[in-house]
Amino acid sequence: MSVDGNWNVITKSPMGEQQGTFSFVTQGSVLTGRLTGTAGDAEIEQGSVDGDQLQWQVSLTSPMTMTLEFSATVSGDEISGSVKLGSFGNAEFQGTRA
Repeated sequence: MSVDGNWNVITKSPMGEQQGTFSFVTQGSVLTGRLTGTAGDAEIEQGSVDGDQLQWQVSLTSPMTMTLEFSATVSGDEISGSVKLGSFGNAEFQGTRA
């Protein structure tokens, strides 16, 4: 199953729920794309796909400089996983194909 396309997600962060959209593109086991959210837009970095398992990073500069490290599972038109919020711990996220 392809994860290519847009996904609307909600992350339950320490600052409350954060909404965003991921635009994923896969080429073999490489995952690229973009995050559009309340903190701005950022490119997906170091992304990988292994079956229904995804991993990637996003570097933010607003509201502060931070690298977010995502791991997720895709099941049909649903995605869920966790994100390491730099030194602020971890948060869960979930979403659906747009």
